[in-house]
Amino acid sequence: MKISVAMCTYNGVRHLGEQLASIAGQTRPPDELVVCDDCSGDATAGIVREFAAAASFPVRLYVNDRNLGSTRNFEQAIGRCGGDLIALADQDDVWHPDKLRRAEAALAGAPGAGAYFSDAEVVDEGLRPLGYTVWEFINFGPRQREAIGRGRAFEVLSVENYVTGATLCFRSKFRRLVLPITEFAAGRVLIHDGWIVLLISAVADVVCDPQPLVKYRQHPGQQMGASAAALERRAASAGGGRGGGARLENFDLPALGQLAAVFGRLAEADEFSPYKPDALRMRSQFFHLRARAGLPESRLSRLPTVLRELFSARYHRYSNGVLSAAKDLLL
Repeated sequence: MKISVAMCTYNGVRHLGEQLASIAGQTRPPDELVVCDDCSGDATAGIVREFAAAASFPVRLYVNDRNLGSTRNFEQAIGRCGGDLIALADQDDVWHPDKLRRAEAALAGAPGAGAYFSDAEVVDEGLRPLGYTVWEFINFGPRQREAIGRGRAFEVLSVENYVTGATLCFRSKFRRLVLPITEFAAGRVLIHDGWIVLLISAVADVVCDPQPLVKYRQHPGQQMGASAAALERRAASAGGGRGGGARLENFDLPALGQLAAVFGRLAEADEFSPYKPDALRMRSQFFHLRARAGLPESRLSRLPTVLRELFSARYHRYSNGVLSAAKDLLL
């Protein structure tokens, strides 16, 4: 298989050189590096050009005419990749030398898998370990990993995105499914990595590798992070992580809206059907909860929807049976 690395850059002179060096030092080098620079105001593009002149693999640099933001920039970087596998890369991390080799071996050994991701070591700006990994930070534990290993990735990832984009590698044949990337409000469930892996998990297996293969650098200028302060805030919040299975009844309306976008895209891309069994179950549960959330003010007008959901047994499968139906009719 040919491997493309899709990297997005923006004002990255401080750390970009170390990341490029770690990509060049892979035991399994990429077949190409595609860099999309988001109109940097510093020497980022020059660093990439200098690296390209000495690299043992093709490096293609595209500089945007205007700033697009990280999601749109990753979208175009992914779209310009020509490999069978696409690995995402941030500009400020450092890769373990075996990162691409392990990703390729995992996907080659699992023909039914569409995506792969690994753990990452959280480090400070000087690459000193902070004493925990990304999976520890986000409470991605044995139950969730076991569920993903049993083909329930969509169910797990629908509730919480456990995938760090810097560790993600996926088969390029799913590019038609994931592009264009739907953007959501900041702080919601999905960003570009969550969108990509959730869609793929609806139609294919996902492989998760517990080996930390990225030094995930924490510094003031990064867009996302896993700093010690953020870890303390997460630990102080309600439980931090929701366990190994999805409970859609806990979703708020914006989160249901994001799932609506996911299921809408899946419906448009019917060449990727059939869905995985857990995605089918979640789809049925989602439409039930959306029907309940969208009940009209008039109690009489609610009756057809409530009866339909009751006679289909969805109230019993996904809510509290007759009790929930009575609540929807009377309250």
